Amino acid sequence: MADEAAFTTLFEQHRAELRVHCYRMLGSLDEADDLVQETFLRAWRGLDGFQGRSSPRAWLYRIATNACLDALDNRSRRVLPYDLTGPAAEALPPRTDIPWLQPYPDAEPDSAVVSRETIELAFLAALQHLPARQRAILILADVLGWPARQTASLLGTTAASVNSSLRRARTTLREHLPERRLDWASATGPTDAERALLRRYMDAMERADLTALADLLAEDIRTAMPPWPMWLLGRDAVLSALATSWDTGSGDYVGRFRMVPVQANRQPAVATYVRRAGDTGFGQFAISLLRISGGRIVEIDSFHDPGLFPAFDLPASLSPAQS
Repeated sequence: MADEAAFTTLFEQHRAELRVHCYRMLGSLDEADDLVQETFLRAWRGLDGFQGRSSPRAWLYRIATNACLDALDNRSRRVLPYDLTGPAAEALPPRTDIPWLQPYPDAEPDSAVVSRETIELAFLAALQHLPARQRAILILADVLGWPARQTASLLGTTAASVNSSLRRARTTLREHLPERRLDWASATGPTDAERALLRRYMDAMERADLTALADLLAEDIRTAMPPWPMWLLGRDAVLSALATSWDTGSGDYVGRFRMVPVQANRQPAVATYVRRAGDTGFGQFAISLLRISGGRIVEIDSFHDPGLFPAFDLPASLSPAQS
């Protein structure tokens, strides 16, 4: 690592996993990208102090973790609408002042080593309930598999303190994970059955077919649409909301949808485009992540943030021919 080119080559070997690490810590794709760049700058400035007592990977993780802890100091945690209130069908105005959890585009080849259970949205949402240092300890120990002594060295504490914090973190995490958490597999992506269900979901949504959609939804499904702070609980509530938004005679008519499958958080996911009344093409609408259990969709989280589309390498619009 005698020169900048050699250092940059080294850093790029670890960029993808550092990005995932910062995303787990922060729950924000935008902030994760910023913190990876901050890690690069801190590492370059501190290169003379690296004496090889640890591996370059461990050294970079130390810098990234501390950069994330600095960023999280006195900052509100990232949330989903479920964290704010109970279910309600009443429409509320969007809230841009709330730090919403964001999805993660996981199409990079290097991220194939990331297990699904450690990056699914429900796991990320549960992580956000942990204090920052507990979050770091749980990620380093339980997700990355670092021994307590190595985790303690990175954070400048003792192995006993790490083990104590880890017990508390695991207890809190269990309280905030879905009941079906134990049914999840540590696969690296959606199963064939989940992809097939996703295709059926996309087809039903594009055709505005409530009957077909009803067959895919769990009775206790919940759906959220950040930045709108409310959420829906139950198949009937979801179908009722869609019936209104698909009714061309309703003042709440949204439009017709076109859907493109995407890769996000190792879950079945789709980018939705909408053609509103009077439009000729389809504009950006949402990035939606599905959680599936028992052959049914149990959760849909739709992120209405046009800024996410470029991060997923998606076009701003689709023409009728493209759709």
